[in-house]
Amino acid sequence: MNWQSMKIEEVLKNLNTDIDKGLDANEVKKRQRIYGKNLIEEEREINFFKKIIEQFSDFMVITLFIAAGISFIVSVVNKNNDYIDSIIILLIVFINAIIGITQEKNAEKAINSLKKLSETPIKVLRSGIEQRVISENIVPGDILLLETGDLICADARLIKTQKLKTEESALTGESLSVSKNENTIFDEKTPIYKIKNMIFSSSFVTSGRSIAVVTATGMKTQVGKIAKLINKNSTPPTPLQTQLNETGKMLSMATMIICCIVFILGLIQKADILEIFMIAVSLAVAAIPEGLPFVVTLALASGVKRMAKKNAIIRKPNSVEALGNANVICTDKTGTLTQNKMSVIEIRNIKGIINDNDAKEIINCSVLCNNAKQKISCISGEPTEKALLEKAIELNISKNSLEKEMPRIKEIPFDSSRKIMTTVHKTKNRFITITKGAPDFLLELCTKYKKGEQVFNLSKNSLKDIKNNYEIMASRALRVLAMAYKETTIENTNENNFTFLGLVGIADPIRSGARKAVRLCKEAHVKPVMITGDHILTAKAVARELEIIKKDSEAISGSQLDKIGQKDLEKNIFSYSLFARVLPEHKMRIVKAFQSRNAIVIMTGDGVNDGPALKAANIGCAMGISGTDVAKSVSDMVLTDDNFSTIVETICQGRGIYENIKKTIHFLLSTNIGEIVVIFCACLFHLPAPLLAIHLLWINFVTDSFPALALGMDPIESNIIKTKPSDPSQKILSGTMGLNIMTEGLGIGITAIIVFIIGSNLFDNYPLEPIVGRTMAFVSLGLSQLIHAFNVRSKKSIFKTGILTNKKLVAAVIFCAILQIIVTLIPVLNTIFKTVNLDFPQWCIVLAATTIPIIISEIEKFAIRNKYA
Repeated sequence: MNWQSMKIEEVLKNLNTDIDKGLDANEVKKRQRIYGKNLIEEEREINFFKKIIEQFSDFMVITLFIAAGISFIVSVVNKNNDYIDSIIILLIVFINAIIGITQEKNAEKAINSLKKLSETPIKVLRSGIEQRVISENIVPGDILLLETGDLICADARLIKTQKLKTEESALTGESLSVSKNENTIFDEKTPIYKIKNMIFSSSFVTSGRSIAVVTATGMKTQVGKIAKLINKNSTPPTPLQTQLNETGKMLSMATMIICCIVFILGLIQKADILEIFMIAVSLAVAAIPEGLPFVVTLALASGVKRMAKKNAIIRKPNSVEALGNANVICTDKTGTLTQNKMSVIEIRNIKGIINDNDAKEIINCSVLCNNAKQKISCISGEPTEKALLEKAIELNISKNSLEKEMPRIKEIPFDSSRKIMTTVHKTKNRFITITKGAPDFLLELCTKYKKGEQVFNLSKNSLKDIKNNYEIMASRALRVLAMAYKETTIENTNENNFTFLGLVGIADPIRSGARKAVRLCKEAHVKPVMITGDHILTAKAVARELEIIKKDSEAISGSQLDKIGQKDLEKNIFSYSLFARVLPEHKMRIVKAFQSRNAIVIMTGDGVNDGPALKAANIGCAMGISGTDVAKSVSDMVLTDDNFSTIVETICQGRGIYENIKKTIHFLLSTNIGEIVVIFCACLFHLPAPLLAIHLLWINFVTDSFPALALGMDPIESNIIKTKPSDPSQKILSGTMGLNIMTEGLGIGITAIIVFIIGSNLFDNYPLEPIVGRTMAFVSLGLSQLIHAFNVRSKKSIFKTGILTNKKLVAAVIFCAILQIIVTLIPVLNTIFKTVNLDFPQWCIVLAATTIPIIISEIEKFAIRNKYA
């Protein structure tokens, strides 16, 4: 029902409850059977075995299972009972699965955090007696008795209020407390942030008292509706997840095709079927980059550690690379771009801005006409009054001392119709009446104004000057309060004949570093978008100050958004940079509209209302300090400092990590193609096997893996933030990267096969068993790949990058080179790997061959530089 559209009598009648008695125990039990507990329903948790299956459903992982099977078949055919390769491959797969399951934080925890609301005892009226009841036992029709500080556990229609204000920012995004009034009636289509005669679950009372009747509990509340939206949405896969999956499919299909070609060529050449099968198996082993998923996982895990040091806790490792590809940040205003703390920004008198010393009389009055309480460690009260009191403390003005000198004897409370608050204070021989409130209302009660120590009559011109100052402040979206007073010899509560003192401008200040962060966003080709529940004028002022918008046409309100169809929104979404007065449904629409245009969206939030959009975004980013449990639970990243600047820093880190992963993929695929070329060429030209299966597995697991891990931890380039994020629709192997991988792989492979031919023809006595040529090809291929790791670090020349800038890579290359050489020196290893000790001329040929990858890479980089020069 539309409770906000009904009169109080109708609401009570429809809910069949009594304002003076509430419900009795029997009626409560009856209603609990009908409506259930006041809880948020949990989404059914995914079965543990299903989670395991999901970890193994990735195509690259399936490919690794195939590789393990192939390796097992090789061992069976050779009858050597050597299953270590199969075990290693399976071990990699299961380690990845364990990491994935332990890192995963399911969004269902959001529902559990909402349940925490049920732990709060609530004061209700039942059978005419005030009782404390656990909120999960609240039912529709219960009469709530609320006062300052109480958490509101259900949606309710107000019956009686006394200066009631509630904080609804977690639900609506509105940063200011909302004044409530039971008498006003609202249309059924009225947005939630405009409904003043109702209170809502998850908000709390900031000041005043009220009696209200519960209209909805559990999943029927506004919070419950948001929980349903959270359950319906899922985070889309990251670009890397999608691209690795596609790459795995492509590699597997290509491997199968090449294996079939090799097998057919062997049959045509009338080779032994078992021998052909073994060659095809070797080719399959060479083609599959067994270490790739493991290396990517460790690179992402390294990124998680890096970002934790930058005040960003990453809950899902894949979000690290998604951050690097982000090109839209949808950010909340309050607490992220601003400090989420109302502060006095400036004070003016009739002539304009005045300094703190000249403003002390204005602040003195604002402290006396103020209900905020100053305690030892904190200030409690309504945000605007807290801001006035904090300004007084900054100026060493003590509220307690002032109240001792001029005790309050009477108060006329703030009223939404009068827009002012008045207090009367007594001194030794006189009375002082102070009023504060909206300038438009207060100025009508003034007849004089004070400038310095002198008082003047308020003329049309002086009134015009005051209003000009007010308009200047209002245009900057400051919340403006006017201060006035009068002195009398008798107690006087008449609100007239006041002397105007000045104007106080209050706002939520811009965070330190926010302006610079927005500029960096634009340099990084990332569009900053502000989404807030605040009034559009307030939001525009902040957005302009931060240079998020330049024109009014870039801003749109929630009510305007309702009139635009989703297709039109998607078409024009990049025209908007500010969305104000939005609801949870609006945030969802905005995120999906950007995603429909291939944008990778970061969504920030701290409230319950942000939950659905946080889950639907590519990267949900919650505030660690001010954020609700709901926001944190559904997010991919939590900021421990609630700072927008931290998001920009994580984009920089994410972009660098994504580039490192691309380097790793580049390195592994190009080296694997080199291995394929060696085997394929040998088969094509009917040569003896230049490499054995054990050689290929050694190279893949040792010579490739350690440098690949070091590449995944490559230092991030200083200008990485200025590079464009990758297009998510573009495949990882498209463009120059795919061409480079093929060219470099061909160069490495052809070089190794040439070394094999030279070695077997010049140094082997037994051409059918070319042990020297095979050793030379094995060592040459391994060392070439190690040198190639330095080529893929940067698009710059290897001589300009600086080899020593990645000490981990240098160490990995030296370590692997030593292992590669040892295999040829130690007799026991010679027997296992079927290698021999090379002499000086043979080593000269091998070492000369290792320079080929550098030459090929330098030619590529030179050609690319000239193309884009």
